[in-house]
Amino acid sequence: MQTKILVIDDDETVRETITVMLEQENFIPFLAADGESGLEKARSVKPQLIIADLRLPKMSGVDVCRTLRAERINTPILVLSAIGEEIDKVLLLEIGADDYVVKPFGTRELLARIRALLRRSAPGAQTLITFSEIEVDLDRRVVTRRNEEVKLTPSEYNLLVFFLRNAGHVLSRDLILNSVWGFDCYPNTRTVDAQVVHLRQKLEPDQAAPRHFITVHGVGYRFLF
Repeated sequence: MQTKILVIDDDETVRETITVMLEQENFIPFLAADGESGLEKARSVKPQLIIADLRLPKMSGVDVCRTLRAERINTPILVLSAIGEEIDKVLLLEIGADDYVVKPFGTRELLARIRALLRRSAPGAQTLITFSEIEVDLDRRVVTRRNEEVKLTPSEYNLLVFFLRNAGHVLSRDLILNSVWGFDCYPNTRTVDAQVVHLRQKLEPDQAAPRHFITVHGVGYRFLF
């Protein structure tokens, strides 16, 4: 079965460029020129991936992402934004997007990001992960502790999943920022430290003596089951 990819962008040239690339790679593109129609197509078409610009008419890409996640639609979302939109980079941390590409982008880079997201969400990938008293349901984006849901922000959840998928490896703060939030430059790597503190508070048996989210001094962090 061919993979369906929804492209939501009000720039006709961008839509055409991405469409040609997707068709050459045997993907099936679906197109929308504004946020409202994009949201409706996301619900009806049920694509395997969504590519969405942040600045859209009728309904912003930010609101599209937030609405999809609020409805527990967990389709991977690749966000497009223009150079210099610093506020959008901050918003990305909270809207549940899975990756980020800056316009103007190269088609090879965009294709690589698409394939990486599709691999991560492919059927057969491990969807239920447990450690200590914590259970992470990747399909539903739900985290529970002794069958009680633990409320995580989108950025906390995305960081948790990155740790789980890279368990045992020493991860620098810069690597975490680039991999989790999808761009290379962020104002302050202490953002990672703050997010790790939140995960420890919510998920560690004893946050004062972490067993899972381990600090590697001078480098970053390592997650251990």
